Amino acid sequence: MVKLIVGIKGSGKTKALIGMVNDAVEKSNGSVVCVEKGIKLRYDVNYNCRLINVDEYFVFGSRQLYGFLAGLIASNHDISDLFVDSALRICDNNIDTFERMVNDIDELADRYKVNVVMTSSMPVEDLTDGLKKFVN
Repeated sequence: MVKLIVGIKGSGKTKALIGMVNDAVEKSNGSVVCVEKGIKLRYDVNYNCRLINVDEYFVFGSRQLYGFLAGLIASNHDISDLFVDSALRICDNNIDTFERMVNDIDELADRYKVNVVMTSSMPVEDLTDGLKKFVN
C-alpha cells in the first residue's frame, strides 16, 4: 500500500502530496500523518493532519526513517494515511537503501492497513525496477 510520487525538482510532487493530504483529512475515518524534512508544509496542510518535521527527531537515513515510521504506526493504531515528503532526501539520496526501506514500509502498511504516499525527487527514468511497482 505504498505509492511513490517521483519527478525532478519543480515537477509538482509536493503540491500533489498536499492535495492528497488534505483530501485524506476530509475523507478518512482515521488519523492522517505527514512527515517532512523541514517546515515547508506548515501553512499548506490542513491543521487536522499531524505534521512532523523529522529533523526535530534526528532522523537521517533509511533505517532511521523506517524505524520512525514503524514507531508511528505502532504507537497509533488509528493512522489510516501516512505521507512522507522528500523521502529519498531523508534517506541520504541512497537509492539502494531507499528501495529496501520502501519495501519494508510496504509490508508494514499492508499488515496494518495504512495508505502510505512518499515523494522522491529524482528523474522517473532513474527508478530501479524494484521501485517502479510503487509508481502509478
